[in-house]
Amino acid sequence: MTDPVGSGTPWGTGLVVAGFAALVAVVAVIACGAAMIEVHPLLAVVVNLVVAAGVAPTLWQWRATPVWRWLVYGTVAGVAAGWLALALGAR
Repeated sequence: MTDPVGSGTPWGTGLVVAGFAALVAVVAVIACGAAMIEVHPLLAVVVNLVVAAGVAPTLWQWRATPVWRWLVYGTVAGVAAGWLALALGAR
């Protein structure tokens, strides 16, 4: 059985949206984290964990919604990449 035209997963558009969400998340995590590290490194860790814990329930619900799932995937990847960049010393 074949799918009707246009009913498949929009991989091209979805990956572009996920990439944009990842880029925004990376920039936000690095910018805020670098500013907080200058005050105190522990502050940066605590604030990042509190924000992640606050956003996680919403992202968990959105991951099954067809359009929002791409933003969720991109945001999760971007936050992980931002944390890795901060851990490696990017400022």
